[in-house]
Amino acid sequence: MFVGHLAVALGAKRVAPDVPLGATVAAAFGLDLVWPVLLLLGVETVRVSPGDTAFTNLAFDAYPWSHSLLTVVVWSVLIGLTGRHLLASGRAGIVLGGLVLSHWVLDFVTHRPDLPLWPGGSLVGLGLWNSIPGTILLEAGLLAWGLSAYHRATTARDRTGTAALVALVALTGLIWVTQPWAPLPGSATAVAAGALILWLLPPWALWIERHRSVKDGAA
Repeated sequence: MFVGHLAVALGAKRVAPDVPLGATVAAAFGLDLVWPVLLLLGVETVRVSPGDTAFTNLAFDAYPWSHSLLTVVVWSVLIGLTGRHLLASGRAGIVLGGLVLSHWVLDFVTHRPDLPLWPGGSLVGLGLWNSIPGTILLEAGLLAWGLSAYHRATTARDRTGTAALVALVALTGLIWVTQPWAPLPGSATAVAAGALILWLLPPWALWIERHRSVKDGAA
């Protein structure tokens, strides 16, 4: 899952308009922000494996600390408590914690059985990535919903407020939809280094919101 995570981050604005988009994006993508760091440290492993699924050529051999259900629940609680404290809002904490957990749920739908329930535990996954049309249909639908919800909750104050949002969606959408036909990365290190680009998404989201306003009655 990729743009599906962006979709729920955008859609969360409808539920919690006072939570910055940068925070919802960081929470929704949080597991994938931690993952490349753990890869580079040698704590987790990934392998370039052509045809591993129809949609991706990566085999996620071991990622128990970033993507097992048990550790994700722990991450979710920690982020939820942190968000509640920093934003002085119980709703903010619930939304941010829920977004962290949503990442695992969405990955469970798309991944083949490679997601551990706990470190060293049983592996699960529904395998939607085995169908390119199914993957595109589901994630594109989620993105359309997320954008619609975000537009109902916010309005652009200037051209940048529109252009920056369009650019974010266009770039992430292009990276996502071309995955099945993209050139193979040269190594697992290249995969990890490339994934670090996701760290640009939260500040990009904050930039967008500096040029947008929450509509009255958005919640």
